[in-house]
Amino acid sequence: MTESVIRVVGLGKSYETAAGLFPALKGVNLDIQPGEFVAIMGPSGSGKSTFMNLLGCLDTPTMGDFFLAGKNVAHMDKDALAILRNRTLGFVFQGFNLLPRMTLQDNVALPLVYAGVDKEMRRARARELLGKVGLGQYAESLPSRISGGQQQRVAIARALVNAPRLILADEPTGNLDSHTSEEIMRLFGELNAEGITIVLVTHEQEIAAHAKRQVKFLDGEIVSDLATDSLPFMAQRAGIPLGKGRAGDGMGAIGADAETHPLAEATKQPTKPPGNGGQVSAYPSLPLVPGDAAPAGHKEGGVPC
Repeated sequence: MTESVIRVVGLGKSYETAAGLFPALKGVNLDIQPGEFVAIMGPSGSGKSTFMNLLGCLDTPTMGDFFLAGKNVAHMDKDALAILRNRTLGFVFQGFNLLPRMTLQDNVALPLVYAGVDKEMRRARARELLGKVGLGQYAESLPSRISGGQQQRVAIARALVNAPRLILADEPTGNLDSHTSEEIMRLFGELNAEGITIVLVTHEQEIAAHAKRQVKFLDGEIVSDLATDSLPFMAQRAGIPLGKGRAGDGMGAIGADAETHPLAEATKQPTKPPGNGGQVSAYPSLPLVPGDAAPAGHKEGGVPC
């Protein structure tokens, strides 16, 4: 029998509030096999984001068991969780979470820094993955010089850099327009066809339609778990345009300190690699990507990783 990539048994998570204990998840049971493409759905407050945080080893359950690649992680310490995250998981965030003063190449290579891979190997791997998502020619550009959809492609390349068994994507099209959303979901489909397991959180039915299985949460519990092609809505999927998502294709730039970046927590090892003393090196000026414009006063530069 094939070992599950994800198996949760009686998984629960409660939070202390002023009004008392709040159960965000209530005894969830779920099994995800290698190579599946699963959409996690539900309204705000349904527990899907809490569940995703647990799957990503970014939080710990208050009850039940969680097996990731055959290992029970429910009671692992922080160092063990950090190692498992780095070796098993790739993360794709709604806001892209690219470091604005690092080149695309160095953004993609960041998880390899925490994995202890040497500089030449990680840069070669980053260039390989940027080529895979169609952005190899922009390896030394900055995130601000490319579109939102292209930034999400960079984020997907970063998620793939450690050759993970599983990609967790949290509303990956939430900041994109309908055309770009379709392109990103097509890319996820191609990765899944290569054998990578994908678990994706979305509130949009049109996005969930790209997955092979849809799991719906409500009030902290799973209320349905169905194959996508068994749903009546899917009969006309090919003729249904995607929704427009939220807020255009916003750039999602964040602070440049790698130690406070969400990806540092998601990918770091127990010990951090030595820094570069904060020294900044200049990269050659690159032409703008067609259709994009640099902000006024923008200067190129990057922090080598």
